[in-house]
Amino acid sequence: MTFNPVDKELLAKIENACGYEVFRPASQAYAEEPRGRWIGNIGSVVAPRNVTEASKVLKICSDARVPVIPYGGGTGLVGGQVGENLLAPLILSAERLTSIIDIFPKEHAIVCQAGCTLEDIQKEARAADRLFPLSLASKGTARIGGNLATNAGGIGVIRYGNARDLCLGIEATFPSGEIWSDLRRLRKDNSGYDLKSLLIGSEGTLGFVTAASLKLAPLPKSESTALLFVDCPKDALAVLNIAQDFFAEGISAFELLSGQGFSFIQEKMPDVSFPFIKIPDWAILIHLGFGSNRNAENSMIKLYEKICGMKLAYDGVLAKSQKESDALWGLRETIPEANRKVGAIASHDISLPLSAIPTFIDRAHFQLSSVGKFRINCFGHLGDGNLHFNVFPEAGKTKDQYSSQREIIESVVHDLTVELEGSISAEHGIGRSKVNDLIKYSSPVKVNLMKKLKNIFDPNGIMNPGVIIK
Repeated sequence: MTFNPVDKELLAKIENACGYEVFRPASQAYAEEPRGRWIGNIGSVVAPRNVTEASKVLKICSDARVPVIPYGGGTGLVGGQVGENLLAPLILSAERLTSIIDIFPKEHAIVCQAGCTLEDIQKEARAADRLFPLSLASKGTARIGGNLATNAGGIGVIRYGNARDLCLGIEATFPSGEIWSDLRRLRKDNSGYDLKSLLIGSEGTLGFVTAASLKLAPLPKSESTALLFVDCPKDALAVLNIAQDFFAEGISAFELLSGQGFSFIQEKMPDVSFPFIKIPDWAILIHLGFGSNRNAENSMIKLYEKICGMKLAYDGVLAKSQKESDALWGLRETIPEANRKVGAIASHDISLPLSAIPTFIDRAHFQLSSVGKFRINCFGHLGDGNLHFNVFPEAGKTKDQYSSQREIIESVVHDLTVELEGSISAEHGIGRSKVNDLIKYSSPVKVNLMKKLKNIFDPNGIMNPGVIIK
């Protein structure tokens, strides 16, 4: 498909329709992504103030066949926010769509524009004695429009679900210039196809989300966090099963951490302090949250005593205050930063049936040992089956020295994932990174239906070209 670059005529039409105020400086930041794998091009940056302006911009670009890159907070990890191999695309940013439209504490709902950061929404909810449970390390930068576009997950999925599960309604606009606004706060609505679910997870390839109504949850009154040391992922999974029997939906997070991740922090971020002396091979980070009728700390102690008695855990750190809890979670959130400082050869965001996780980890390590010498940091959201299986160079070498092995590593990991009935993309999306993998591991019927949907919503193909579908 042939596209045209942003030119003076297009910019004049946008200014005439929306005013000069919608334009933003074309900072290089819009052309970059966190892992440094892609560098995009920029024709112009436009930041609409409402859905009407966004619709006018999309219609003008579609008519002129100018590609549009929807832009949230720029925190995506698969390159969906950069226009690589596109000549002067238009960046459509949500950065000025930052209003909290309304909050309904008794309904456990909030309505906001798509440019609100997760942190903005969380603060607004907490002020009303409510919780917005979508939680990511990038909460201060990630915008809810981008989170919905990628169906973001994070640490709380085990209890609260993905972004799709937290969305009640959406306002969006399309390349046709049409506006669809359905911000009703309904838990049940079977009146035809679920259009919002098509937009959620579409990574900006079908339309541009401008607002959403979202679910809130009761704010837990009693909470507890613990970092527990286990010998292997199989034991971690056994602890998860016991914890679920004990607490049911009281588990707000259940993370698996490998000793390699702690070692990377120690290596690259020596100022970070650890609440333990010896780095464990494996650890689990658990968070409990209850109403006022149950003591979370006592419950965590009982769980710890139970699993130690069963030889499933051998040591641990129980947070005694909010400060100590924040420190444990800060350690968890530092792992991706340390990973970036080391430099991964290949990073994987996969999901698996829970029972297959120990097998996957053992077999993946074994199969990769025949490819080369690597350091592997396997960590993630064990409670929902999501692993980040990242492969790094051996000490003293850089990822550039392994460039010829990248595809082999990815094939080993993804082939094994699919063999064990898993998914090659758990929460990050497809972006530009996994377009070929999506074709390779999906049925032709699925890919063909996706192409037909894309053509209906975006017949000129201007929305985020090169993302999800070629």
